[in-house]
Formats: sequence, C-alpha cells, structure tokens
Amino acid sequence: MDTTAEGAEPGDENAGTVPGEAIGDTLALIGTGAYAVDGRGTIVAVNAVAERMLDRSAAELVGADAHDLLHRNARGESMPTSQCRMRPAFLAGRPAQDDDEWYEKGDGTLLPVAWSIVPCAAGAHDALVLVLFHPREAATGAHGRATAREGTLDELERLALLAETTTQLTSTLSVDEALRRLVSLVLPRLADWAVVDLISEHDEVWRTKVVHLEDGVPVSRRDLEGPMAPVPAESPMPLSRALRGVSSTIAGPETYERSPDSGIAVEQRRLFEATGMHSAAIAPIRGLREVLGALTLGRSEQAEAFTPADLTLLEDITRRAGLALDNARLYQRQRKVAETMQRYLLPQLPRVTGLEMTSRYLPAPDASHVGGDWYDAFTLGDGDTALVIGDVSGHDLEAAAGMAQLRNVLRSYAWSQNEPPGRVVERVDRAVLRITDVSMATLVLAVLGTDEEGRWTLRWTNAGHPPPLLVTHEGVAGYLTDGGGMLLGTGADRPRGDGSTVLPPGSTLVLYTDGLVESPTHSIDEGLERLRRHAAVLAHRTVEAFTDELLRRARPADNDDDVALLAVRVGTRPGHGGPA
Repeated sequence: MDTTAEGAEPGDENAGTVPGEAIGDTLALIGTGAYAVDGRGTIVAVNAVAERMLDRSAAELVGADAHDLLHRNARGESMPTSQCRMRPAFLAGRPAQDDDEWYEKGDGTLLPVAWSIVPCAAGAHDALVLVLFHPREAATGAHGRATAREGTLDELERLALLAETTTQLTSTLSVDEALRRLVSLVLPRLADWAVVDLISEHDEVWRTKVVHLEDGVPVSRRDLEGPMAPVPAESPMPLSRALRGVSSTIAGPETYERSPDSGIAVEQRRLFEATGMHSAAIAPIRGLREVLGALTLGRSEQAEAFTPADLTLLEDITRRAGLALDNARLYQRQRKVAETMQRYLLPQLPRVTGLEMTSRYLPAPDASHVGGDWYDAFTLGDGDTALVIGDVSGHDLEAAAGMAQLRNVLRSYAWSQNEPPGRVVERVDRAVLRITDVSMATLVLAVLGTDEEGRWTLRWTNAGHPPPLLVTHEGVAGYLTDGGGMLLGTGADRPRGDGSTVLPPGSTLVLYTDGLVESPTHSIDEGLERLRRHAAVLAHRTVEAFTDELLRRARPADNDDDVALLAVRVGTRPGHGGPA
C-alpha cells in the first residue's frame, strides 16, 4: 500500500510534505524500492516494495529524515550529511546514481543497495526527490558495477526515467509545456534528436517539434517543422504505421531509400538527410480514445543503434506522454469553451451621450483557469447609467455560468428597483444564496448620472472588490474607497453603504478586477500603487489608448488570473464629448 504524509492543514504554505496524487501513483507503478523526500530530506511517500526491502512500515518511514534513518557506512555506523554521496546531487537538483551504499533495515542489519535519485516537481508544493533502490546483488555483475540490460540504460536508470516522465508530464496541463518536458527527458539520455508529430482534432498531421542537442542546449530546427501530408491508410512505412497506432519500429536512412509511397515518407527521407540520423526509434503516442501522434528518437552522434529493449522503453514513455497530452487537450478544450462562453456573455456597451466608454477582457495565461471576471453597463429607467465590475469564485464553465446568473439578477433588481446601489446589492446578495449557483462573488455597482447643476455624479457600493480608480484630466488619480462592504455569499445580510462624488469634466473612471493588481510576488498595495501611477501618466490619452496601455503597463508579469476592465470618461458637461 502506498502511503503519503498526512496531517497537513489545507492551505498551509509549509505543507510541503504532501506530494500530491502523482507521486503516490508513480511509486505504485515502480517495481523496485522507491520513496520520495521533500526539500528537507524528509520521507513523504514510500511504496510497498521499499517497505518489504527495508523491513520497515510506511508509518515508520514517512515523516523520518531519510539520511538519519537509513544511510550507513560499510561498518553500519551513522554518517554525517557531509559524507552523503546523494547530497551534492540532491542540493543541485540533478539526477544521480551510485551502487555502493548501505541502508539500515528495521532489524538493524545492513542492506547493500544501488540507488538512483530523480528530482521532480510536485505542483504547488516544494520540489521532491524520488529515490529508487534495490539490493546490490540484484544489480551488479562480476566487477561490482551495475550491469546494463540490452540497450543503453540499465534497469535502475530506466525505472528512474519512467518515474521522472510520469511526474514531469502529469504536473502540467499545457500541451506545449508537456512537449518541452518530454523532449528534455529523452535528450540526451536516449538520443541526439527528438521529433514529435501530432494529429490535430481535424486529423491533420503537424510536425510540432524537431529538436537537437548542441553543446548541451536544445535547438529547434524550425525548417523541418510544419504541416505534414495525410496519414496513408495502407502504408507499411514506420512513421505511417505509428501515426495509425499500428506498431513501433526501429528505422534507419535505408528504410526510406526506395521511392516514397506518401508525402509523409518524403518528409521522413528529408528528416534523415538533414539530421544525419543513422538510427531512429518511432512509437505512437496514444491517448485514451485515439492516436495523438508519434515520437521519433534519433541518433546521429551516439554510435549505438537502437535495440528492441530501447523500443520497449520508448513505448512506456509514449504511453505516459499520451495520457498527459490527452488530459492537456481535454483541459484546453474545456478552457476554450469557458472562455468563448464568457466572451459571449459579456455585454455590448451602451452608447450614452456625453460618455466615452470602453472595456477589455484578457483571459488568464495558458494552462491557468478561466475565472469569473466580468463587467456590465446598461441604461436605467430614469436615464442614468449603471456600471458593474465583478468576480465570481470558481473556474471555467462553473464561473462563466455563475457570472451569467449574477449579472441577470443584478440587472433585474437595478432596473426594477429605483433604489441606491447599496440597497440593490443587498437584494442581490440575498438572492444569490437562494436562486443562483454562485457561492461567493465580489462586485462594484455604480450609477452614473447628473445633478441639478448639470454635473456628472457617481454613486456606488463596493461588495469586497478592489476600489474604483478616478483619474482627472490633469492626471490626479485616487481610489474611491467609500461604500465598502462584505463580498456576496456570506449570508451576513447587513446593510450596505454608498459612496458618492462629483466627476470632474474629462475625468476617467476605471473599474477593474484583481488580476490587474494582484501578483504572487508583490503585495496588493504595491499593485494598486502601480495601477494608480500609470493611470495618472496616461490621463491625456484617448480612452482606447488609455485602456490598452494601462493593461500593458499595470498588469503584473507573473499574473495568473484573467482581467476585466471598464473605463468611462465623462465629457466637459452632460451631452458633450470629452476634452480634446
């Protein structure tokens, strides 16, 4: 039974002892002793094979310092960490192996072992190191060194590579990142060249990656990448068979010397000629339901030709790659649906005499969740203009659907109830818990109108959202902090206050979501100050230029959230446009 560390509180930033499901799944698949340690050297997970070899239970191993508990010298004595042969590689975060180590078993006897360590990512938690080991007698030959089976890597190295492949590829939901990691895993351990051909959802083949190691640095050959001819239904050529999911094959330049039977064969001949590969191993990349593509490993500088054992290892790698790519594609399709749905739900802005109004929605970066950020603007029955910015908790379709529900409820109450913004949001808050699927949300509802003197006035209430920013035509920028209250969905049912102000002629009101000011590396106050300063500098730009440049300058580089922004500029007086 695989065991991982327990007892970490949810949200505990120091809970690096929870490696995630990928590590536990990885250990269960490994046929030799294996355990994972965190950045402090504490064992966080162990498989059943290791328990048997060490004669120690998971409860005894998990949570213990791996070095103190296990590592011994040839005389059975404890060693200082400075003498640990794993430590240099452990600190450097690089793979390493050795076949001259002793572990102390639960009964006090020594177990001579060969070991291999593999650094691996664990999502949001600290980086982990996977340690694989087995008794030295089972791994060494007559000269005491690890004996390789048929092929390039010995058994321990193969297990380590497969374990690293699993952890690396399952910890990303980006197709591009998964392919980058796949290439870095196989080069240079298995080959000098890595070629990835993918089949799109429209059954088009695209040579996505052709990568070669030059002085240890991966270099892409863009001239060899690009669209490929359709997969022929009957071709016996290796790549064609792999792309149909028929079989894996070892090939060489002689394979494509005869007249090519398809466009794919033409590209394969070109590939061998351009790369100088003398041996290639080609395997299909299969998802759960269909063939996703093929991986070709090529050797030009390495003298050894690929063997059947290498082909078996390649199939194990592509099987893991197929599952990872399948998940990434499914995620990206869902994300695209959510983003498209969200864009369609965001409204067209009304045309109001005397106002210049523009909006922007920027989705989260690739592989991040589409959020529930939204904006709205509509004319009320008395001629005033309602302005809304909000953020619904949740991700993807859930957030997009929740945003639509909340927007409709808010519009209905704002239109039908001739009440201050705070009273309208009170009604919305009560309704959210009863007639929508929204669990929690923040928003600002503002009403823009005119007073008896013909001046532009703004009344607003804020339900836990970042404060609106007001920028005068002269470049004086400040936040509207009145009218603050709890976010929606708490069930507190407290009265909500309103803020009000007169908008100077030519001033610009900026409503935005937290993706514009929040960053994992800076405080919210720093983000708000950055936004304020940039908005002040840009005050003289047109509304469109102001908005685009503000997004470019103020949005944090490490932002991992989507952003909605609504900018409204008032004219010199109602019924007139803004200043020149």
